[in-house]
Amino acid sequence: MIYVLGGSGLIGREIVDGASQFGAKIVIIDIEDRLKFKNKDLNSLKFEKLDISNIKNLKKNFDKIITNNGIPNSFINCSYPKSKDWNKNSYKHVKIESFRRNIDLHLNTYIWIAKIIADKMIKNKSGSIIQLSSIYGNLGQDPTLYEDTKMSESMTYTAIKGGIINSVKSMAAYYGKYNIRINALSPGGVFDNQNPKFVKRYLKKTPLNRMAKPKDIAAAAIFLSSDASTYITGTNFLVDGGWSCI
Repeated sequence: MIYVLGGSGLIGREIVDGASQFGAKIVIIDIEDRLKFKNKDLNSLKFEKLDISNIKNLKKNFDKIITNNGIPNSFINCSYPKSKDWNKNSYKHVKIESFRRNIDLHLNTYIWIAKIIADKMIKNKSGSIIQLSSIYGNLGQDPTLYEDTKMSESMTYTAIKGGIINSVKSMAAYYGKYNIRINALSPGGVFDNQNPKFVKRYLKKTPLNRMAKPKDIAAAAIFLSSDASTYITGTNFLVDGGWSCI
């Protein structure tokens, strides 16, 4: 059984679709509803609505989900929680209140939820946890990519994604004795109808000369959650078309 947190999102939907093709039982956990899956076989999917911004009740809410569905074999977190002023988190405009709120919403929930799930997996003495990070958890952002667009670099995003990577390494070291694998997955830029100027500049820095497709990231997530990767833990799996190699 696979839990996909953020399973109604851009990447999450592809993970759900891909894992379904292998016959996996999937629990989609998201604040969005099941209407996004109206063209899929809903009988093969379970839905749990959850607002992870309710941080005080995270453990209580996840305990309820696990009671309803069982302990997952794999847990994939591709959620993207953010504040309403997320677009103002550039170095030029960010406010400390927004920075702290987004660290709480994104970084802290990722780490805390992973701990909740890993502690449950101990009972089965096995499990796989995949945390979505980013190339910008590994590298600094290039501000020139965003010139003459409404896009910008983000001070907060890099702090969040870098923190996820290091927490994965630490958790993998601790939970390995229980045969629980924990890995980070760092996508490159995923195409989502961004400004053409940004896309053109991005492609020039990418050896494969394209942005990622959601299914590219989904394939890597499914691999890391499967028995094909039983000796892989504590890694940061880059899926970036070569962006980080130059």
